[in-house]
Amino acid sequence: METTSSDYDYSTDPSEPVSPCSSDGENNLGAHLSILYYFMFVSSLFGNGLVLVIIHRFERLATVTNILLVNLVMSSLIFMSSLPFVGIYMQLSNWIFGTVMCKIVGSAYFMGFYSSVFFLTLLTFDRHLAVVYSLPAAQVRNRRYAVISCAVVWLVSGLACIRPMLLRNTFTYIDNKTYCEEYPGDVDYIDVKKLRISGFYIQLFIFLILPLAVIIYCYVRITITVISSKIATKFKTVRLIFVIVLLFFICWTPFNIVELLQDEFTSCEASQKHGYIHQITRNMAYFYFCISPIFYTFVGRKFQNYFRQLLINNFPCLKKYISVNEISRTNISTKMTSNEPTERRQNTSLLRNQLEYV
Repeated sequence: METTSSDYDYSTDPSEPVSPCSSDGENNLGAHLSILYYFMFVSSLFGNGLVLVIIHRFERLATVTNILLVNLVMSSLIFMSSLPFVGIYMQLSNWIFGTVMCKIVGSAYFMGFYSSVFFLTLLTFDRHLAVVYSLPAAQVRNRRYAVISCAVVWLVSGLACIRPMLLRNTFTYIDNKTYCEEYPGDVDYIDVKKLRISGFYIQLFIFLILPLAVIIYCYVRITITVISSKIATKFKTVRLIFVIVLLFFICWTPFNIVELLQDEFTSCEASQKHGYIHQITRNMAYFYFCISPIFYTFVGRKFQNYFRQLLINNFPCLKKYISVNEISRTNISTKMTSNEPTERRQNTSLLRNQLEYV
């Protein structure tokens, strides 16, 4: 959650941190962009709240997909709860909420960030199981599988938050401004250098390379399965898959690359340029986390239909303008005949049902 300062010099007296390179330009840009944080916070509350309402009204929480979606929504809301504080921090270039809130907001920030990445990856992997291995996966994809998977995600995300929480604190420089950052000097009883190195590799492998590899692999397999099937709407499904992957790459990858390369910028001028890029790419990543639960639900025909039904229930006057299909029916046609093997018909039926979520 670095918002007001650039890189620090760690090579001097460990008891007295050195004032950072001037970041007034970066801070001014961040202060202007922080207006987006309030917009993302409000839109996330509305959008994610709508997802929860639809699942509560029309779906059962016992299904694997819905359990994962609810956890994704919760992680997104946890992350977004930190943005108003970060926005005020960026606008004032001064932390006014005290040490305890610095720890709490930092915990919400990292917990929401890490868990959102994992739940997006887990949701993609689960769709891969449901589409590519329809019948075998139906035996494995039960409530216990979903609960255990979610518990593991929250546990790993919580463990990943230990490092930044050990280093994060409030401190004041000679400019009398209070910072809520990772402390730039040494900390008693903690090997700060090893913690920062471990944080680099955790960010690189666990929260960048692994999720990207899993998401690419899963959607490639889903695409191959859909194209090889006889589902009439397969090309529309493939197009949606392409959009999901492309949006993930555009919004999330630049931010992580900039984060990982921040230690490579040693000069003051290079650090300032890095600060500008960091501000822009960070907002792109935050935007994706803001819309991801909504995007993962409302691109599917089933949730679109639920949304129309919700509108009609609350605004009956819209009934003549909005059409709602029966949930049990499907508009997907196939070219299969009744003479084909039962297992193949079952696989296709399961595939059609799972594509309602894609």
